[in-house]
Amino acid sequence: MPRFRPFLPLLVLILLGIALLSTGALNRFRPATLASEQTRLQAQIAAHPLRASGLQVGVTALAIATGVPGVLVVILAGGMLFGVVMGTLLSSVGLILGAMILFLASRHAFGTQPGTRAPVLVEKLRDGYLAHPVSYTCFLRLVPFFPFGGVTIALAWLRCPLWLFAAATAAGGSVITAIETVLGAGLARNIAANRAVSLSLFSDPVVIVPLLAMGLLALTPVAIGKWRARRN
Repeated sequence: MPRFRPFLPLLVLILLGIALLSTGALNRFRPATLASEQTRLQAQIAAHPLRASGLQVGVTALAIATGVPGVLVVILAGGMLFGVVMGTLLSSVGLILGAMILFLASRHAFGTQPGTRAPVLVEKLRDGYLAHPVSYTCFLRLVPFFPFGGVTIALAWLRCPLWLFAAATAAGGSVITAIETVLGAGLARNIAANRAVSLSLFSDPVVIVPLLAMGLLALTPVAIGKWRARRN
C-alpha cells in the first residue's frame, strides 16, 4: 500500500473525471444544447454575474484538473455566454488553476521514492528533456492538438520545473483559450442569426479566423525550430 500512496491524489482526480463524464453534466455546455437556452442563460448571468463567473471558473478548473476530454465545450460555452474578453479571462483563470492541481498531483505521483531509482530509459528521457526544458515545454504547450491533460501529466513525469510549467501554461494555455473563446463567440452569433447551429457557420469570418489561428499556432514550434537551425 505505501508504494501506491503517492498516486492517491492523481487517482482521486481520475475518479472525479469519470464521475463527471458519467453524469453527463458536460452535455449542458454543448453548443447545440446552449442554442435553445442562450437567452435565458445570459439573463441569469446578468442577474447573478459573480455566481455565474465563479461557476465558469470552477467548471473549467474541474474539467482541466480531472483531464476529461470535454474541456473544449466548456471554453466554447464561456465565449458564447460571456463574450470574448470576459470569457477568455474566466476560462484562463480556471485553466491555470486546474492545470496546477493536475500537475502537482502528477508530480507527487511520479516523484522518486526513497530507496528507489527510475529505470535507465526513464532517466535518459528526463535528462534529454532537462537539457532543453524551455523549448520542449513551449512546444508541448503551444500545439493545440495535443491533449491538454496528457501534456500536463507528461511534463510532471519529465520533472518540468514548477515555474516553467506555470509560465508556459499561463502564456500558451491562455492563447489557446482566447482562440477557442473567440470561436465560441462566433458560434453564439451564428446561433442568434439562424436559431440553431447551421452550415453557414463555416462561412463566418469570426469562426474561420480562430480555426486558422489554431492551425498557425500548431506550426509555430516547427517554424521556431527551423529558424534556430538556420541561425546555428
